[in-house]
Amino acid sequence: MNRLLVATAAIAAIGLTACETATPYQPLRPGSAQTGGYSDYRIDASHWRVTFKGNSLTSRETVEKYLLYRAAELTLDQGFDWFDTTDRHTERNTNYYGDPDPFYRSGFGLAYGWGWRPSWRYYGGFGWRGWDPWVGGPFWADSIDIRQVNQYEASAEIVLGKGPAPEGRRVFDAHQVAENIGPAIVKPKS
Repeated sequence: MNRLLVATAAIAAIGLTACETATPYQPLRPGSAQTGGYSDYRIDASHWRVTFKGNSLTSRETVEKYLLYRAAELTLDQGFDWFDTTDRHTERNTNYYGDPDPFYRSGFGLAYGWGWRPSWRYYGGFGWRGWDPWVGGPFWADSIDIRQVNQYEASAEIVLGKGPAPEGRRVFDAHQVAENIGPAIVKPKS
């Protein structure tokens, strides 16, 4: 029985470790186990909306780089030469997680079998509440590890064009973008 539990835990750990990588350059598949990728849709003949969503291990720089690469790739696939971004922005989704320190033990807690520890009850704005100095109290903040997790999503509306770039507009040459950014793109392992 113990061997079965150890084997199950090892398989779960390996599975979780495999998931802990930055989002590769891949299409976004809603409802699948993957946590990011690109998506796009056509607005009209020369306008597209392109998005790249990264997971918590994907930096903002990488998300924005993959967005530009996808815009260049899409431009070339549609038979155009350059693209202009008319509306481009990057959003950050931040979550905070509090994990108790697994090695922290209270001198008064049940961990030592005493069965008693100090706690208080007080009446707050939402009724009676309890406060325990060893469970998330402000005086014992060292016993809780607070993590900030950021996820970035970049999106842009792009206009595609053929031929030489128009004068006076800052446009991206899709051939040069694909050539310059292409070597830095990490695609999923097959």
